[in-house]
Amino acid sequence: MALRHAVLAALLDGEYSGYQLAKAFDIGVANFWHALPQQLYLELTKLERTGLVSGRQVVQETRPNKRLFTVTDEGIAELERFAAAAAKPSFIRDDLLVKVQAVDVIGAEPVIAQLEERAKAAEAKIEVFDKLLHRLRGDLDEETYLRRGARIGPYLTCLRGREFERGNRDWCLRTAGILRDRTGT
Repeated sequence: MALRHAVLAALLDGEYSGYQLAKAFDIGVANFWHALPQQLYLELTKLERTGLVSGRQVVQETRPNKRLFTVTDEGIAELERFAAAAAKPSFIRDDLLVKVQAVDVIGAEPVIAQLEERAKAAEAKIEVFDKLLHRLRGDLDEETYLRRGARIGPYLTCLRGREFERGNRDWCLRTAGILRDRTGT
């Protein structure tokens, strides 16, 4: 997947400025695709140049003018081509796993501390996902929303993000506990 597809998918929720898109990425899209704000601005420029998004200038009196972007019909067609293509398998690339791999030789205490810190960060992300999921479904319970909700895609990706973070938290806490038991710390 290219960044372009993640941007196009994020813009399906409406018209966004670059700043709003960066915020949307931080909240929802970041659980499956990371991008810096500079990368998003550059990608919006490319997408507009190729006709996959359209932008319009909004004049603001007390602030600098801004551009708002929406997905074009060509952009939706690009997403349809992307959706029809075979998905590539995902993989883990994580420096903390390298440290755990080497823990028998390098010493466990700093690794345990990093595992516990990662577990805390995962717990904080789980709370963010829980709030976002509640905001997306409003007063509906989850099963009702899953059957009848208006935009199910963002909800499903947030569910995946929450489960990913739960898995991270649980693995980190278990691994830290095992290492503590083995080292007697």
